[in-house]
Amino acid sequence: MQDKGQQIAMRFRQDMHSTVHFPDDNAPERAQRAARAVRLLLDGLRNGASIRARQVAGDPIEVWQAEDGQQVLQCQSSGSSGAPKTIQRRPDSWIASFEITRREFGAGKDTPYAVLGDPGHSLVLFAIMEAFHLGADLSVLTGLSPRAQLQGLARDGVQVLYATPAQLRLLLKAHPEPLPEMRLVFSGGGKLDADTASALSTLFPNAELHEFFGASETSFMSIAPVGAPIASVGRAYPGVEIALRDANGQPVGQGPGELWVKSPYLFDRYVEGDSPETRWQDGFLTVGEMARLDADGFLYLLGRTSRMVTVADQNVFPEAVEAEIAKLSAARAAVVPVPDDARGQVLVAVVEGAECDDTVRSIKDRCRDMLGAPSMPRQVLFVDALPMLPAGKPDLKALEQLARGQV
Repeated sequence: MQDKGQQIAMRFRQDMHSTVHFPDDNAPERAQRAARAVRLLLDGLRNGASIRARQVAGDPIEVWQAEDGQQVLQCQSSGSSGAPKTIQRRPDSWIASFEITRREFGAGKDTPYAVLGDPGHSLVLFAIMEAFHLGADLSVLTGLSPRAQLQGLARDGVQVLYATPAQLRLLLKAHPEPLPEMRLVFSGGGKLDADTASALSTLFPNAELHEFFGASETSFMSIAPVGAPIASVGRAYPGVEIALRDANGQPVGQGPGELWVKSPYLFDRYVEGDSPETRWQDGFLTVGEMARLDADGFLYLLGRTSRMVTVADQNVFPEAVEAEIAKLSAARAAVVPVPDDARGQVLVAVVEGAECDDTVRSIKDRCRDMLGAPSMPRQVLFVDALPMLPAGKPDLKALEQLARGQV
């Protein structure tokens, strides 16, 4: 650990070895918007400016010179309630992870990076700034079609890719040719399913696939080594201490329990909004995620405490039901609770697409068989499109109102 004086002196920097590949002038507006944001970020880093990333409203990147000279990073996000919150962290909390990627995974100035998403999202911004820190070339492929993104990965010889499972599935749907130059694929921002992981081994035959789990407030919490159980999100990330605790804050061993972490990567504070699920205790931080550990230290996520519901006196997690539905269909789906006289609450699944009796039966059968009867949706509703929040997450409040009105 560095002393306070060293931490204050630490700055995000761009290694001048980096070359950035931007989309051409004929690219879609979303691609041009991302390119403008990355150029602004580059100028800000050269001047030691502070950085604010937005995924809810406004330009993706804003830079400014702090009056006290202390460079900070702020990232805005939106939870299921739609209320924006902005976290603030010091540069060292990300730079420490950049150095882990260099030391543990061999990334550096000779391993070109690419990003597929919006620079205002913290996962994308992290990848961009890691590439700049390490001196790696960067391909900005945001806003392009999956086929054009694949062409960009091949053209630029990309070797390191940070992406969400949804972005990776879109690449696979474009029927790509294998890309043998890819060395490292880091998947986060959602649970990676077995089918996608298997297909990626064909698309990237020489790449190591590492699923990770984290949050804006915590950065990395866990990362999966090659060959990890697909249902897990790996073991504790280097430098992270994991603890599972009950509702009173007492240790529960392997759990299940609320996930708490202690590490050099934690945020400092909220500068906009707040979250009652985010709490500190003895240097540990939780964001309200429930999990369990197996005997080998692999972490398995259960869902957020805020979304946990009781059905027939048993705790169930809508996220687990959503994950099972995702294994059956590529259509987006969300699961919400509604009141029930006999069971207290029951679950309703809302799925994009045309109503289909076979789909309803498949969803109910799979959820009952894999998760137990209380987790089986009592009803499956079909909609043309899920109501979404500006950050791209399902609007759970609107979905609950919809479900209550039709059950």
